[in-house]
Amino acid sequence: MTSPATPTEAARAAGPCLACVAVGVSILAAVVASFAYLSIDYRGLFSGESARTMGKFIAEFYPPHLAMPFVAKTIWAAVQTLAVSAIGTLLAVAAGGALALPAAGRLGVVPRRAVRFLLNFLRSVPELVWAALMVLAAGLGPFAGALALALHTTGVLGRLFAEALENSPPEPELAIRNSGGGAVAAFAYGMLPLVFAQCVAYSLYRWEMNIRMAAILGFVGAGGLGAMLYFHLSIFQQAQSATVLLAMFVLVLCVDAFSSRFRRKLAPAYA
Repeated sequence: MTSPATPTEAARAAGPCLACVAVGVSILAAVVASFAYLSIDYRGLFSGESARTMGKFIAEFYPPHLAMPFVAKTIWAAVQTLAVSAIGTLLAVAAGGALALPAAGRLGVVPRRAVRFLLNFLRSVPELVWAALMVLAAGLGPFAGALALALHTTGVLGRLFAEALENSPPEPELAIRNSGGGAVAAFAYGMLPLVFAQCVAYSLYRWEMNIRMAAILGFVGAGGLGAMLYFHLSIFQQAQSATVLLAMFVLVLCVDAFSSRFRRKLAPAYA
């Protein structure tokens, strides 16, 4: 008696998946069409003249400008960038946590759809666009950058927190409710411990990303290292720009190391 064919063997016997082939061909055609539409001159990009020009430009960044007054100014800008990212992330954690409850369907279908639409809108607008809008609304400076990061990150964290709530097993919360506990107590002791570590890991990871973005937001007037880099590049002071780039690298490296180590201790499964 022959054993029944497995799903994999049955799929092989049925022949190639026409839908998969069509999707693959469509993606390949889209890539080829994109290269043709952009009309990139690769020969000019990799020519000897381009290589010499790029090499000369890169050489102008060495050595970095390490005069103490300028280094002190750069350190202050790095602290400002760190503060912008931290405040923006903290505001987003608070707002995202509050919006995650209705987004997870805990207040009904209509609030769920409305909040989900809001979260989609917040994260669909890039941080640089939010920063440009916040500069017009709140003026130049770090506050505009913090607001821009908070708005975009709220959309991201709100969605992640809501999905964490939806994907967690409901049995502990239901057991507390069935034992006579209230809705708040059931959520605090039955659901929150299951998602807390995961939400903290998400928040720390977004903080890492916001460090990088906070340095870029200075290009649109949000202060910090980005504002310094934009200023010195605009007046062709490559040595000073190299010092600012080095400060960006050190700042991101330190925050990444701290965040990764903290996530491993708090929630190894999500580190």
